[in-house]
Amino acid sequence: MTPVLVFDIETVPDIEGLRKLYDLSPELAPADIAEMAFQSRRQTVGNDLLPLHVHKVIAIACALRDKNDFCVWSLGTTKDTEAELIRRFFEGIDKYTPQLVSWNGNGFDLPVLHYRSMINGIQAHRYWELGESDREFKWNNYPSRYHSRHLDLMDLLALYQPRASVPLNDLAKLIGFPGKLGMDGSQVWSAFQNGEIIAIRNYCETDVVNTYLMFLRFQFIRGILDNEQYLYESELVRSTLKKSTELCWKEFLNQWKTK
Repeated sequence: MTPVLVFDIETVPDIEGLRKLYDLSPELAPADIAEMAFQSRRQTVGNDLLPLHVHKVIAIACALRDKNDFCVWSLGTTKDTEAELIRRFFEGIDKYTPQLVSWNGNGFDLPVLHYRSMINGIQAHRYWELGESDREFKWNNYPSRYHSRHLDLMDLLALYQPRASVPLNDLAKLIGFPGKLGMDGSQVWSAFQNGEIIAIRNYCETDVVNTYLMFLRFQFIRGILDNEQYLYESELVRSTLKKSTELCWKEFLNQWKTK
């Protein structure tokens, strides 16, 4: 089987990048720089979401379904640099050539990874293969919006219409999946400032499992999985999470209502 790799990233403002772009004093505190950037963004577009190139990656979570196994983890360690996290992500694609699955990966996660790869000088040979070395990739490659090597579930379910997109948390809960636990994206910067990187990584991991469950549901409604296969794949996730001693997975299983 083709490995399936679900991914999600968490980011914070790139303080040093903002300092460089706006020629800010080295004495200015990170929190003040971030607030200036947020205020400027609110005045310009009406929300706090900074331009994607000034998002610094602090966590990348993955859920991998390969052969007979399912696993979920965060790349690297809590001490690793942004460059190391991104390098590990693209090395995984080089190793497995998986089908990538995301929720809003086209609109956020992948563009951020593209820009931050450029800034950090990270090579990604397989990811950027467009058919020059492997003809199979000419018609089905990762960057193309309409190819299956990367499936952005949010984008596809909305028929590529931004106004039709829905939050992962809402649809997950309506189906009976746990949805977001512990925090949401708007709280990541505050948690990061408080040194809560483990909580951020845990939150990111629960997001990728929600997304993987959404992928299984999508494969079921497509008829790729029949009912027996769908239940088997869902139970594989449950049994894997039950083996973990992390409290976040105990809460996740308690909130999971579907069978």
